[in-house]
Amino acid sequence: MAKENEMPKGKLPAKLIALDLDDTLLDSHQQISDETVHALRRAAALGIYVVLCSGRAEDAILPFVRRLEIAGMQAGRYIIAVNGCSVFDMHERKRIYSRTVSADILLHANRRAKEVGLVSEVYDPDTIHTEEATEWTRLDSDLCHLKLNVVPDYENFLKRGFVKMLIPGDPGLLQKLQATLKADFGNTASVFISKPYFLEILPPDCGKGEAISWLSDHIGLPPGTTMGFGDSMNDESMIRKCTFGIAMKNGLQEIKDMAAFVTEKTNDESGVGDFINKYVL
Repeated sequence: MAKENEMPKGKLPAKLIALDLDDTLLDSHQQISDETVHALRRAAALGIYVVLCSGRAEDAILPFVRRLEIAGMQAGRYIIAVNGCSVFDMHERKRIYSRTVSADILLHANRRAKEVGLVSEVYDPDTIHTEEATEWTRLDSDLCHLKLNVVPDYENFLKRGFVKMLIPGDPGLLQKLQATLKADFGNTASVFISKPYFLEILPPDCGKGEAISWLSDHIGLPPGTTMGFGDSMNDESMIRKCTFGIAMKNGLQEIKDMAAFVTEKTNDESGVGDFINKYVL
């Protein structure tokens, strides 16, 4: 358990740095500060893998990769998307690891959502698919900068299986729906709220931490060299499974309590860049 004023005594031997986007790498204006950009470019130049690790689909992560200007480097070639359900190799231009939610789970979750007046969404790398465009689905589309596609025969479409389902809506409704779906699915699906207005359904035992572990093995990194920065509950497995799980100062208290360290500055104060400059580079 981290104490917020307890910091590393020296440099940490990170060989892979995984970074959540919203409220972690990104400030309140959805920007990456110059200080943080420079720190991450230095890290990649030193051969430390810098991996953006988000709940967003691949195409929604790419603008932030371009801001860092590291995709052409070996250490900048990978991104982790859809909360760990996809690892994408930008040099090969393909998914090299993928997990999907079964059709039965998707269909059941969609029907439960409709019972309380909500609609669900599923994702391809560049598109959000839904049965109906609502203020909530448009909010997600605008936030992620992905196309929104209304599918007429949505239930049949779901039978393909997808990496995740998201149900956007009123936070009070989502809290109740989360409890219902957790009871329905048990250990056959992962159900959690990532933002107060986003409820996510993922495959079981699938998360950012599992994807980071897989990627670390795929690259052939030595044990004990992974670092992950996060702020919210969809970062839980990353914070737990990385050797150095770093919670943001502005993060949820539950995440801070399980982290190895807590940044001294918030996401609006270049908290990631400040920590990397002080304790990694």
